[in-house]
Amino acid sequence: MPANGVCSVGLEVVEETATYASGSDSAGVSEDEDVQQLFVSGADRVTSVSLPKKPDTRGGKLSQQPPLDEGRPISDRRYASLPNREQHQQFLTEFLTEVLNSAVFNATDRANKVLNWVDPEELTRTLDLALKDEPDTHEKLLELTRATIRHSVKTGHPYFMNQLFSSVDPYGFAGQVLTDALNPSVYTFEVSPVFVLMEEVVLREMRTIVGYPDGAGDGIFAPGGSMANGYAISCARYKFMPDIKTKGLHALPRLVIFTSEDAHYSVKKLASFMGIGSDNVYAIKTDSVGKLRVDHLESEILRAKAEGALPFMVSATAGTTVIGAFDPLEQIADLCAKYSLWMHVDAAWGGGALMSKKYRTLLKGIERSDSVTWNPHKLLAAPQQCSTLLTRHQNVLSESHSTNATYLFQKDKFYDTRYDTGDKHIQCGRRADVLKFWFMWRAKGTAGFEQHIDKVFANAEHFTSSIKARPGFEMVIEHPECTNVCFWYVPPGLRSVPRDSAEFRERLHKVAPKVKERMMKDGSMMITYQPIHDKPNFFRLVLQNSSLDKADMNYIIDEIERLGKDL
Repeated sequence: MPANGVCSVGLEVVEETATYASGSDSAGVSEDEDVQQLFVSGADRVTSVSLPKKPDTRGGKLSQQPPLDEGRPISDRRYASLPNREQHQQFLTEFLTEVLNSAVFNATDRANKVLNWVDPEELTRTLDLALKDEPDTHEKLLELTRATIRHSVKTGHPYFMNQLFSSVDPYGFAGQVLTDALNPSVYTFEVSPVFVLMEEVVLREMRTIVGYPDGAGDGIFAPGGSMANGYAISCARYKFMPDIKTKGLHALPRLVIFTSEDAHYSVKKLASFMGIGSDNVYAIKTDSVGKLRVDHLESEILRAKAEGALPFMVSATAGTTVIGAFDPLEQIADLCAKYSLWMHVDAAWGGGALMSKKYRTLLKGIERSDSVTWNPHKLLAAPQQCSTLLTRHQNVLSESHSTNATYLFQKDKFYDTRYDTGDKHIQCGRRADVLKFWFMWRAKGTAGFEQHIDKVFANAEHFTSSIKARPGFEMVIEHPECTNVCFWYVPPGLRSVPRDSAEFRERLHKVAPKVKERMMKDGSMMITYQPIHDKPNFFRLVLQNSSLDKADMNYIIDEIERLGKDL
């Protein structure tokens, strides 16, 4: 073995292989001995070991056919799903170098574009996406890699602020690469010993940060915040009426969930998916700054009861998708206690603020919840996707979802099967999303996450104060709570139009879409826009990347003004 401890192993069949002729009734074996040559290649030697191959004794007449790989070198066997140093080392080295240079470092450089816009029809014509019978060369695969990077949006770029995720965290990226290299499925200790334990450590610490006593309870990593909210609905429904698991929906009365009219659409979507029905998700009105109105919540609880329905859950929001509002959690907790309702907090976006002593007060009362959705891939900048469902109830996830499949969750294993945690998930195969987040946490420490949160909030506060002082910029919400800053840009040609006129509203509604079109075609940045309620289209700047500074905030303002001043 070479000094670096690395070797390459390949199997080569060097003799004829016996195969069965179809339609035969007789059985037999070849008198020739099959031999496999095992080649172990190191830095300075190759060893060949002959191993006898057992004859195939299944029924049927043996016929002599040429082996599949006869005469083909190892490096020519492209179908084989096994890394081979001779065949793959150079390719993977060049591939990873291209990814690091183009998709990581160059893609996050402020001097480069966020995207290279190409119309869908043209991209369809120019991008080689066709699937073929014969394999491409490694050179062609590298060319396709470069094309994929070139035409993709660089979501790690500092000026990508279009969704509630961004950045390429170097330690999260490293954890993601290691996850893919190990390719685990986290359901049993026997196949994922490190990741089963790692999940329990991370989830307990997150529960402790939420405020559950001693971090007690349970939790899971889920494939996105929408599914985490669905898990919360499932647990709440089971806790309210356990017969749902075995008897199904026809055994239940009409159940009702309450959530803000500005809540994430997943609450309604998952209620529909789970058979509760979207009509049984009662939308609670919000106030002028986007917070759920507790007075309307109580009146809707009483209305549902008067209708003969059974309310069982309130889904509060800590950081609404558009405005970034935090619902009054303490008052909601009081109502849930009063009416015996499960209190869920969708903190997918705003949960990261819990890491900061200064900003965690935004979520005061979350410690009284029954469950919490918290997505580290949002405000904490972990790579997509990294979502969690946390609950104070120790066994509710298992009780709600386990089926004890004996081919996977055997109870007579030689180790403690409490570590086989997969049965509490509705998934079977499941990625180790924990590794990238754990790796980031170890690299930065809790203190580093706090600094990250404080920085993105400081950027939002600086941006807000800057546009308040700049002519033509107007706030949708005067004092943003989170790092969502919602604002209008009013071009010079529109400033003299009466504000209460239909002309002003119609023209203002068209400004943000046009500016968005121009910024994407220039590739200078990406910021989303939307209307809400009766308000015309406005920009929603979402700040989640802690590498930005005050100069970047000024650039964003100047760029919007440059792109829209003639409208």
